[in-house]
Amino acid sequence: MKNILIIGAGKSSSALIQYLLKTSEKEALFLTIGDIAKENAEKLINNHKNATAIILDVFDKKQREEQVKKADIVISMLPARFHIDVAKDCITFGKHMVTASYVSDEMKALDSFAKEKGLVFMNEIGLDPGIDHMSAMQVIDKIKDAGGKMLLFESFCGGIVAPESDTNLWNYKFTWNPRNVVLAGQGGAAMFIQEGTYKYIPYHKLFRRSEFLEVNGSGKFEAIANRDSLKYRSVYGLDEIPTMYRGTIRKVGFSRAWNIFIQLGMTDDSYTVEASENMSYRDFVNLFLAYSPSDSVELKLRSYLKIDQDDIMWEKLVELDLFSTEKKIGLKNATPAQMLQKILEESWTLAEDDKDMIVMQHLFGYEMNGKKHQIESSFVVLGENQTYTAMSKTVGLPVGIAALKILKGEITTPGVQIPISKEVYEPILKELEAHGIQFTERTTSYLGYNPNNITG
Repeated sequence: MKNILIIGAGKSSSALIQYLLKTSEKEALFLTIGDIAKENAEKLINNHKNATAIILDVFDKKQREEQVKKADIVISMLPARFHIDVAKDCITFGKHMVTASYVSDEMKALDSFAKEKGLVFMNEIGLDPGIDHMSAMQVIDKIKDAGGKMLLFESFCGGIVAPESDTNLWNYKFTWNPRNVVLAGQGGAAMFIQEGTYKYIPYHKLFRRSEFLEVNGSGKFEAIANRDSLKYRSVYGLDEIPTMYRGTIRKVGFSRAWNIFIQLGMTDDSYTVEASENMSYRDFVNLFLAYSPSDSVELKLRSYLKIDQDDIMWEKLVELDLFSTEKKIGLKNATPAQMLQKILEESWTLAEDDKDMIVMQHLFGYEMNGKKHQIESSFVVLGENQTYTAMSKTVGLPVGIAALKILKGEITTPGVQIPISKEVYEPILKELEAHGIQFTERTTSYLGYNPNNITG
C-alpha cells in the first residue's frame, strides 16, 4: 500500500481525508493523520480500516522525521509558517510534498534540491490559491492558443455564510482560520494595475476601497483588493497586461463595518496588552478611546467614529456584545488582534448545521482579430454542515487529487511549484467537476475597468 502522511486535521482537512478514504480501497492507500489534538483526526477517520490517527507535534524533530520516513507522500495542512521543517525532512528522505499554502521564500529555496531528487513539491493547490490558479490558466491558455491578446484579468474569491445560515447583521461567519480573517490585508499595501496605471491601497484605507460585483445569479457582493496582485502577472505569463486585480469577496456592507476595527486599532497584532485576561469586552473597547470620567464608552466611540445611534454600523457593534461588562477576554498577554478574534469567535462560529458558501469569479478581457471580448467564469459551492464545509471541500479536494496523481505518476515534473501547467490543471479540474466544482462561463461585451464599481 502507498502511505500518505497528513499533518494537521483542522477546519480544511475534513473533505481531504474523506476523499482519500473513499479512494483508499481502489488505490491501495493507507493514511496516517497526525495532529497535536489526536481527537480531531480520530473524528475525521471514524474508525476507517485504512487510516490511523496519531499525536504529532511538528516541533518534535525526532517524531516528525520518523513519520516522514514512513510516508510515500506528505500532505501538510499546517499553517504556512510551519511547512518548512516538514519540507526539509521531505528533501532529506526523498518524499513528495503537497500544501495549500502560498510559496514562501524558504520553500522556494528548496527548488533545486527537490529537482535534483526528482521530487514534486506542489504548493498553492487549495482554493485561493489553488483552484483560482488552475481555472485562470485554463482560460488564459485557451485565449492565447487561439491567438488572442490578454487585456484584463480580474479574479475574486470568498468564503462566506450561505443564505439559509445567514443569521447575523454582519452577514458573515468564520469558514476558515479566524486569525487569518482578523489579520487580512496587513503586511503592506494592496498593489494592482488598472488600465496601465499602478494602484496602491494602504491597509488603513483598504476596507473603504471595495469593488462591487454580481456573481452567477447569486446576488451582489463586494471585493477587497488582495495584498499583491502584481506578482501574478509573470506567474500567469501576463507581464504586459494593462489590468490585473485580485480581490476577496464579502457580502455588501461588511467592509465598511470591519473598517471600524481597523480605525480603532483592534486588528493590531504587534504588541500585547497587560492584564488582558481580566478585561471585559467593554474594557477592551475602551482601550482605544480617549479618557473621559463622564462620557460612556458608547458615547465616546460614536463621537470618535461619527456613528449615529440609528446607523446599522452601530447595531452591528452592539450585536457582538462589545459593550458587555460581564463577558471576559480570558487571554493572558494577548494582542488586540487576539482579543478581537476571541470576541468574534463567540458570535461568528458556524453552528453544527450551518452551511457556508464559496464564491469565485474571473473576468478575462482580450483582443482577437481586431475585436475586444470578455469572458466571465464563476462558480458557487455550498457546504453541508459545520464539519464538511464548502471551504474544506474546495481546499481539500484539489490537495487530495494532486497528491493521488503525484503518487500514481500522472504529475511528474519535479521542483517547488504551483498548479499552472496543463499537466497539473487539466486532470485536476476535470476531476473537480465530478465533485460539483464546475465553472460556468459566459461571453459578454468587453467592459474594461469600470470606476463606478469602486466605493470610497
